[in-house]
Amino acid sequence: MREVLDTLITGWQTGATAGLATVVRTFQSAPRPAGASMLVSADGTVAGSVSGGCVEGAVYELATQVAEDGVPVLVRYGISDDDAFAVGLTCGGILDVFVEPVSRATFALLEGVHGDVDAGRPVGVATVIEHPDAAWLGRHLVVRPHGFEGDLGSERANHAIGDDTQGLLAAGRNTTLTYGPDGERRGEGMRVFFASYAPRPRLLVFGAIDFATALARLATFLGYRVTVCDARGVFATAARFPGVDEVVVSWPDRYLREQIAGGLIDPRTVICVLTHDPKFDVPLLEAALHGPPVAYIGAMGSRRTHADRLERLRAVGVTDAELARLRSPIGLDLGSRTPEETAVSIAAEIISLQWGGSGEPLSTLVDAIHGDSIHHDDLVDPNAPADPTRRTPASSSASPTMPSNAGTHNIGAAPAGDQRVRTQ
Repeated sequence: MREVLDTLITGWQTGATAGLATVVRTFQSAPRPAGASMLVSADGTVAGSVSGGCVEGAVYELATQVAEDGVPVLVRYGISDDDAFAVGLTCGGILDVFVEPVSRATFALLEGVHGDVDAGRPVGVATVIEHPDAAWLGRHLVVRPHGFEGDLGSERANHAIGDDTQGLLAAGRNTTLTYGPDGERRGEGMRVFFASYAPRPRLLVFGAIDFATALARLATFLGYRVTVCDARGVFATAARFPGVDEVVVSWPDRYLREQIAGGLIDPRTVICVLTHDPKFDVPLLEAALHGPPVAYIGAMGSRRTHADRLERLRAVGVTDAELARLRSPIGLDLGSRTPEETAVSIAAEIISLQWGGSGEPLSTLVDAIHGDSIHHDDLVDPNAPADPTRRTPASSSASPTMPSNAGTHNIGAAPAGDQRVRTQ
């Protein structure tokens, strides 16, 4: 919902009802992850996507219908090759999509969610997508780090789901959870989709050089909250790094240690060291490699520079196990020459590590293109027995098969905040 939230809240504030379609589960080579959304506003305009274009026509018709009749529906697209071609899902993937009407009446807490997302505060939304009692469908529970608000249908369900989703919120994960009809943790019958709107992940660029300028632009495009840090104030300026969230003038290792001490470095953080100067690199990398787990630590430099850097790091007590976390020379081998091409190389390595990519040309591989097990659970049979209570729209080739649990990491982009330049 994050990518359509601004448009959604605009209509919500006028009292209009929109149809919101959200991917809640994927199988095989599905084109979009769980959490991807498509919005059909009251005037018929569309924002977002659930399949990159494959089934948007069918989803548009269904979302329009749901907005008119007010009845939420859970559907599946792409069960068979024939069905997939019928609705346009030619990639062979399978999507479970929950479509709900959104208005002041159906989601009274939406404005608070929008405010949290806009301010970069962690917030999540649990939505009932399947239940024996149709009255429960589409109910929401808004989850925050220290509590929840809303009502799914019973206090037991509220507390079970409010408690169980705290860890998902902290990790920035989307997933579908299964409970008994009244929130029993060992039961079945109710499924709840939890969407986590964690703040954007951070990307720290150390070294205010031309390569940093290109990398900062690309990282911002990819949805990161970008900080550029350099001890040299003449280079670390807002004019040289337009559009980034923060430019800091400070010794790199001191800044990173302060961020670690302040709890501002988390497992989604990316650290790119582009200074390739031992007086900056070694203390900075020592702090990074001794620090908490992060998504990526990379350092620029030739192989000779890398070998010298390893010796210096070992001399200050960095272990071989810690050095194994370091990606250096930074980036994938793309034959890059320019700063912009090098930025693509670095971003490609970050993305590959994040989702388990091989870095090989897709034309040489035979596995599913979107085969990451985090997103796509191929172990569950999508042809499981049908649930007769589920509604299948005549305008689509959706199967009435019951979806099972699914999970995914969510690092979707959000509008960049105000840029700050600080000197430390």
